[in-house]
Amino acid sequence: MFVSMHTKSITTKQIHITNMNLIYNINTSFYKAVTAVTPRPFSLMRMRLAALLFIWSALASLTLKAANDNQIKATHNAIQYIGRVEHNSTAGTVRYDWVGTHLRTGFSGTQISVLISDEGESYHNVFIDGKWVKKIKVKGNTPQRIVLATGLKAVQHQLELQKCTEGEYGCTTVHALLLSKGGSLHAVDAPKRLIEVIGDSYTCGYGSEGSKATEPFKLETENCNKAYACLLARYFDADYVLTAHSGRGMVRNWGDSVQISKGNMSQRYGQLFDEHNDHQGTTPYDFKAYRPNLVLINLGTNDYSPIITPTIEQYVGAYVRLIELVRKNYGPVPVICIRPHSAGAYLSASFKVLQQRMASHKDVHFAEFMPGIITVEKDLGSNYHPNLSGQQKICMTLAPLVSAVMGWDIVK
Repeated sequence: MFVSMHTKSITTKQIHITNMNLIYNINTSFYKAVTAVTPRPFSLMRMRLAALLFIWSALASLTLKAANDNQIKATHNAIQYIGRVEHNSTAGTVRYDWVGTHLRTGFSGTQISVLISDEGESYHNVFIDGKWVKKIKVKGNTPQRIVLATGLKAVQHQLELQKCTEGEYGCTTVHALLLSKGGSLHAVDAPKRLIEVIGDSYTCGYGSEGSKATEPFKLETENCNKAYACLLARYFDADYVLTAHSGRGMVRNWGDSVQISKGNMSQRYGQLFDEHNDHQGTTPYDFKAYRPNLVLINLGTNDYSPIITPTIEQYVGAYVRLIELVRKNYGPVPVICIRPHSAGAYLSASFKVLQQRMASHKDVHFAEFMPGIITVEKDLGSNYHPNLSGQQKICMTLAPLVSAVMGWDIVK
């Protein structure tokens, strides 16, 4: 605990105290209060005393508030994590970086906060009782307390916290949830349906909150919750897992000078973390945390990006092996292979070969895009990627096939 007070300028007639910062740290929760005071002319000693009294009063108030918090470790069994996560039972923390990874729990009380940190920078969507509340930014390795919701009715509630930006930019660690005095957590039922989507920037929601196609990408414009995968899952009352990374292809990444890139999605799919593996190397994923009812694969745009392209066999062979890996770990789960709406001649030709190769495989299906449905004026966000309108159109082209394959009602 420390107090810092700086006086920028002092005259005989007037005293200015600026940048008086109060930083409070207790149990790794951080509070900041900043004030600027322009007093009437009286003695410097009295002014300093008044300022100190103000500071200690604030400290007492914050101490009382923190003491009343009910802090619950992130590994508590009432908290569900959907996606690929690493549990640290000793520290009581949970760490993850894949886009779309989310936690869900029920709680009682009028307020809920999270103690959270990030090895880079990540944004998270906050949902209370099924309704979006806000998007929060998490940055820095020092755990920080962020209020997720306050002023709630003193009844049972449900929280969902969704990492809506991808692992290239940040890896999140959840340390604890903090409830108001007397509050508690309780487990809630998960949706009975689960969809896994393996994809690239379209799946991540890259630029989905951008205002126009020519706007450069910024991390705050990425929101997977506004991408077709999450939209499709919600449409069918399903949960979701996204295994996706912008700029990555089945075998070749965007603009690479080789036909087979390092760190492509065929390789990443077997990893626990997208980017943030430990110093000993890549941590493999054991495929035991969940078993989806349906898997969608949407890869190919980056494989056939400019400079050089993979051969048909390189692309198709890797695609077949990915489907086989999915089936090996999940059993005979239905797979839908999506031909990207931006597919050119080379990708379309490879996709036809893939369809022929998989023709005898039961429950492997193919979704064709509808040309011309995405318009530059209305449907594109940052860096010429679909905004919410464009993503909704992509979602609606997939819904009829998902309904037919899974037998899920398409009309609500």
